Formats: sequence, structure tokens, C-alpha cells
Amino acid sequence: MFYEKLDESTVRCHLCPHNCKINESKRGICAVRENKNGVLHSLVYGKVVARSIDPIEKKPFFHFYPGSTSFSIATVGCNFRCKNCQNSDISQMPKNKKRIVGEDTTPQETVDAAKHHNCRSISYTYTEPTIFFEYAYDVAKLAHEEGIYNVFVSNGYTTEEAIRAIAPYLDAINVDLKGLSDELYHKNCGGHLQPVLDAIKLYKSLDVWVEVTTLVIPTLNDSEEDFRGLAEFIKSVGVDIPWHISQFYPTYKLTDLPRTPVTTLHEARDIGFEVGLRYVYEGNVPGEGRENTCCHNCGTLLIRRYGFQILENNMSDSKCPNCGAKIDGVF
Repeated sequence: MFYEKLDESTVRCHLCPHNCKINESKRGICAVRENKNGVLHSLVYGKVVARSIDPIEKKPFFHFYPGSTSFSIATVGCNFRCKNCQNSDISQMPKNKKRIVGEDTTPQETVDAAKHHNCRSISYTYTEPTIFFEYAYDVAKLAHEEGIYNVFVSNGYTTEEAIRAIAPYLDAINVDLKGLSDELYHKNCGGHLQPVLDAIKLYKSLDVWVEVTTLVIPTLNDSEEDFRGLAEFIKSVGVDIPWHISQFYPTYKLTDLPRTPVTTLHEARDIGFEVGLRYVYEGNVPGEGRENTCCHNCGTLLIRRYGFQILENNMSDSKCPNCGAKIDGVF
């Protein structure tokens, strides 16, 4: 899907904003889409390399059927090359090891597995779902028909054409917004900022439930200016969008920076609320009490969490039991 022939042997891919020009027998930046005799092929269709039953909170989604489980799947590959990727063993395998692995799984088999395990949703996660779009699309259509929800955990580096194609079958997305610096995207990820901002706006306009995650990396995106800019952008799209602020830890090719101080996460969360966001959460630091959902109107504790566990849920019919305010989300 999403490519054009430039001549008899060359194609251009339009799945993601890289818009790769791919010559005969070559692959795009993602390394999983190959030009074979002038036809662009997905090399990962149905090749599931990871599958698991996860709490939806792990994605993280805090306002999309909290407490439910999600059948999570991935193939190898990614259209980014983030230096801090925590799943680099599979996301970068086609580039680093020139290998594509995975267990052949039909879309129906994935949907059947989700049903068997009583999962309310299927998550396309661990790597970037955009690069296994055709498989995700076919699974999502089947799941939709059988009453199972679909959620993407994505870097947001997807073209408008592809977003509009998946939107009718996509119920929620968590976009990893890494910062508001194009330099950060270029140097650390191998991409650009603007397409991600455009994607967040488009998903929101298409009535896909949106949550945003920012991994706070010391010296790269941890200034007050960074936090304020991120919060103001999210607010401009929707004050109802939950913002997850996560702690960085050294990994992959970014091991010379320290863990994010918890006090920095506190600062980001405070700024998010100050700017006017309704829901701001701290991730990777369970027990701090800043992963709870409170009423945006009166402050009443609604959902108390510890990590991915829900310890208490006081909501009634998606409303605050104290003041009656409607809580944003899909419950």
C-alpha cells in the first residue's frame, strides 16, 4: 500500500514521511519494504516477532478502558533509529543484523488469540506499527468486526494518507512526542518533528482517542522551556489529551546520560497542569502517587494506580462521583 511507480524499476513509498525513493532490489529506510521488479513489497506481513498479554496501562493508556488487557503484537523494523530505543533488538534488527524473523501468523489467528485470552483490545506496539501497516490494517479490520478495539503505540511518523486509511478501525493511539526540537528528531531519531505534530492533530480530528508520551532525557529535552512548549502544543490540540512523562534510563546507544531525576518529572508535571492540561502522569516511577487520575474539576481521586495496576476506581458512568464532571476518555 501507499507507493507509486516512478519508472519501470523505481518506486517511491508514501507510507511514512521519509517518502523513500527505492531502486530495484533495494529497501527503504525502515529496511522492511523492498522494491521487487518495480513492485513494493512488505517483508514483515504476518511475521509476528513478539506477542504478549499486557495491561492497557503498560502502553501507556490511562483513559482507554483502564484495567483491561490488550493483546500486544509486533514485527521487526522501525522507520526511526532512536539512540535510546529500549526494543532495539527487534526494531533495528533489519538494519543492524540484516535479518527479518517472525512467526507467520494470519490476521484471523491474531484476532482469535485476542478473543481466546479475553482481551478487550489489540495493541500494535513494541516496534513502530506504521512499518507493518498492511498487516495491522488487516488485523484491525477483522478485530473491528468482532468487537475488539485497536490501539497503536506509535512514533507518529505516518503520512496523512495512511492515517486516514487506518482511522476508521483505530480506536486509540499513544504518540511518542520526543520534544519540540527538529534537531533532536534529526540527530537522535533520524526523522523530523513537523510530521509528528501534524499526525497528532490529524488523529485527534478523526476522533481517534489520543494520549501522548514524552520520555524526558537529561540535557536533550528536560528544560522548563521544553516542558512548557510541549504542554502548550498538547493543549492546543486538546486539553483532554493525557500527557505521560516518563523517566529515561541509559540504554542502547545512549548510555552516557543519567537516569532522569524524579524531581525533573515533578517539574514537568507541574508545568503541564499550570499550562492547563487536565491529566498529566509520571511514568517509570511507581509509588510516587503521580500516576493517579483525579477529577479535572474538583480534584477528587478517581483511579489510584501503582505501576500498571489499578488499586482503586471510584468513577461512576465516566463521571466524578463528587461533582459529576465528565472524565475524558473511553471507559
